[in-house]
Amino acid sequence: MSARILVVDDEPPIRKLLRTGLATQGYAILEAPNGRAALDLLGREGADLVILDLGLPDMGGHDLLRTIRARCPGLPVVVLSSRDDEAGKVEALDHGADDYVTKPFGMAELLARLRTALRHQLAVQGERPVFRVDGLSVDLVRRIVRVGEAEVKLTPREYDFLRVLVMHAGKVLTHAQLMHAVPSSSDPQYLRVYIRQLRQKLEADPERPRILLTETGVGYRLRAPDEAPAEPPVGG
Repeated sequence: MSARILVVDDEPPIRKLLRTGLATQGYAILEAPNGRAALDLLGREGADLVILDLGLPDMGGHDLLRTIRARCPGLPVVVLSSRDDEAGKVEALDHGADDYVTKPFGMAELLARLRTALRHQLAVQGERPVFRVDGLSVDLVRRIVRVGEAEVKLTPREYDFLRVLVMHAGKVLTHAQLMHAVPSSSDPQYLRVYIRQLRQKLEADPERPRILLTETGVGYRLRAPDEAPAEPPVGG
């Protein structure tokens, strides 16, 4: 059975674009033009994933997100946001969104984010014993990290941050989520230090990272194993 995706957006052209693009990939599509209709559809028919536009006419997108999280804790939610709404992205992720896609978006990028969110839902109860991407391997059982054939020595705090990123590979984690998962300091500057140290040890070129990626103004994301590498900006 194909995954059912609920699209919540008040703009008919956006819903049509998503309906057409997602249907060609075999997804079954449900549509809601506002928050109340979305909650009604979830209650009557359910869904495997929600695509949520934060700008709804009848209720705040973040309020709807919190309601969905309360009713369906494990349901993946991918948020659509405007390019300049960094605060909205952070708030959505902190309130339980699995990922976000910035408008205007490409269908290939959206499909990749949806696949990652659906995979993460299936794996959330389990833990891959060995994570591999682009020459990096992390053995979560033996706590061994390698780049190529060489073992990499990490401090306990560096490993803790890496493990959290591995467990959510492909998903954006906000600064607040990372600092909550690995309590270290209330100063975000310390998180930047740990990320920089990890890149120095794990990336072929720390100034042009291909594995541990920055989501500007939001947080960080570890590339998923089947995610094609992007061309990062210098110092990204």
